[in-house]
Amino acid sequence: MNPSPLAQADLFDDADEDHGPSMRQAWARQAPLKRRRLTRAFDPEGAAQILDEHDDYRVLRRLKPRPVDPAYRPGPGESIALVVDVETTGLDHRRDEVIELGMVAFVHDAEGRIGPVVGVLSMLHEPTVEISAEITRLTDITAEMVAGQAIDMDIVRALLEPADIVIAHNAKFDRAFCERLDDSFRHKAWACSVAEVPWAEIGFEGAKLGYLVNGCGWFHHGHRAVDDCHALLEVLAHETGGGSGFVHLLGSSARTRVRVWAEYAPFDMKDVLKRRGYQWFGGGDGQPKAWWTEVDEDDLAAELRFLEREVYLREVELRRDVLTAYERYRPA
Repeated sequence: MNPSPLAQADLFDDADEDHGPSMRQAWARQAPLKRRRLTRAFDPEGAAQILDEHDDYRVLRRLKPRPVDPAYRPGPGESIALVVDVETTGLDHRRDEVIELGMVAFVHDAEGRIGPVVGVLSMLHEPTVEISAEITRLTDITAEMVAGQAIDMDIVRALLEPADIVIAHNAKFDRAFCERLDDSFRHKAWACSVAEVPWAEIGFEGAKLGYLVNGCGWFHHGHRAVDDCHALLEVLAHETGGGSGFVHLLGSSARTRVRVWAEYAPFDMKDVLKRRGYQWFGGGDGQPKAWWTEVDEDDLAAELRFLEREVYLREVELRRDVLTAYERYRPA
């Protein structure tokens, strides 16, 4: 026969004078001491390693930024790269404004080995337009946080000037806003860690920064500019069976590519062009209304032969835009 609810409750009720203190009172006296002992003895990393070895668990560790060594000077064969991220009031660089700028400068060698972080910048900026509720939801930045704040461009230029390359996780977006902030960004080589790293080939499921961070076994506070810069640096430095993302990025940024415009291609050739990887552009910003593709400079002659033999069926003179890291991702 199951005990009644009252009988079950009686197990923890205060005892009478003959039986001493109740079980509840005894546990209450012991619990603080047990909790203190458990805290002193608990090894979180050891526990994480145990869980890592179990097939049913996967542990994510907090991503910790590298220490900054502002006194370090690059040695022979070393260069400085700069990771940049902006938070803005919207997506249109002609109309919207930067509300936060994050930058992390680090040393690397020609083989892509990453050295010390030599500079970090995180600055808020009060825009002339209202920060929408959606932008606050995405960035955690409120009007109160940016009130009276301004980005000090002298400090920005001091960190930017020694950098040989600027890296952003969607450089087409960040470059446009950075160039609006200051013309110094216009004269730098840029690289895009979304477009120029074959993330799927080196073992990741997607190119979104959050996926990459988790894929490396970390978590971080995303969407604030400098936090994303620190996260991107660690993701680029992460070694996989296919090499680090930074090695791939350096190789890609050093190559010259050519954008070929298949202007006035016969309409019935559109499926042929799509299978070849061409994309349609509807015109504007000084660009033609045409199918286009990008190829490495060494592959240009073969691409032109394909167009003449398979698409136009004659010799043609087509528009070609030469793109180095200085021209890529530049806003129109």
